[in-house]
Amino acid sequence: MKDGQHRRITGRRTAVAGGAVAALVLAGITFQTANASEGSPQSTVKSLTPLAAGKLSSSLVKDLGVNDSAGSYYDAKSKALVVNVLNEDAADAVREAGGRARVVANSLSELKSARKTLSGAASSVAGTSWSIDPVANKVVVTADRTVKGDELARLSGVVKGLGSKVELKRTAGEFKPFIAGGDAIQGSGGRCSLGFNVVKDGQPYFLTAGHCTQAIQDWTDAQGNELGSNAGSDFPGHDYGLVKYASPGTPHPSEVDLYNGSTQKITGAADATVGMSVQRSGSTTHVHGGTVTGLDATVNYGNGDVVNGLIQTDVCAEPGDSGGSLFSGSSAIGLTSGGSGDCTSGGETFFQPVPAALSAFGAQIG
Repeated sequence: MKDGQHRRITGRRTAVAGGAVAALVLAGITFQTANASEGSPQSTVKSLTPLAAGKLSSSLVKDLGVNDSAGSYYDAKSKALVVNVLNEDAADAVREAGGRARVVANSLSELKSARKTLSGAASSVAGTSWSIDPVANKVVVTADRTVKGDELARLSGVVKGLGSKVELKRTAGEFKPFIAGGDAIQGSGGRCSLGFNVVKDGQPYFLTAGHCTQAIQDWTDAQGNELGSNAGSDFPGHDYGLVKYASPGTPHPSEVDLYNGSTQKITGAADATVGMSVQRSGSTTHVHGGTVTGLDATVNYGNGDVVNGLIQTDVCAEPGDSGGSLFSGSSAIGLTSGGSGDCTSGGETFFQPVPAALSAFGAQIG
């Protein structure tokens, strides 16, 4: 979807550095803790950074397999990786590796099966999203304010039929991708935000949202200076786009504008972990922080625009932030896709994972 709003952005730096964020904000999703046994604290539990927890999670989940694990998340307060397991043998393996084991009722395979059922039922209902929430040990389905009548009844029936593995939530907002006022990049039909500068085959490019590159082919900065043209685009399905700089000499620092006179250097890309603290930067709402609340989320924006594999967060955003950067420390995490809510009342956003975009385009952070 396209947002025709045009916002005049003043005081912007000429060098485009990694920009702002457009947001799909899920206002009002709350997660309830699942009935689960978390065992007593273990002396072997390691104190980890979010990125280190993500790496340990990938290794443990691979070793345990879908029959013994049910996802994981990062506990920021204790700086520990919490791994959901189905039995004490798996719990012992998690503890030996330095994680905190949590015995839960629903396996990852059961949750994925429920998610697949929902994908078939909800994919035709605009204004819905669904993702596995490891904290609740459930699949959480969210319907925005546009879902009413027969569609809501049908969705509720599917959720009820899946039992305790699935929970239905409502949000007062409306899911939509935004093209309005972003940091640094604009074209005929709207403005978006630059996500991250990258390098491909030794040449400079930048990443932004796919719904931006679907609508706009040629890009300039806020002052009207030529930036470049699209070199790749994927939307719907995914939400990433690649733009090649018109001149190899265009300044393209690997950093994000923090809107306080400084920047955050970006040295690489990383996968998100539930519980990870993140920040996003955008010219409409500048810098805001929050936490990753879900992974592999699917959102139906309507008009056939269904996007899969998204990062879900409680970070707020508003129109004009589309395509911009989600980051954790010096790591690039995501590109803003869309959401509902705003930075006054709060909300939630969805982001396209950066590693998937880099892999699709054969590019690297730089």
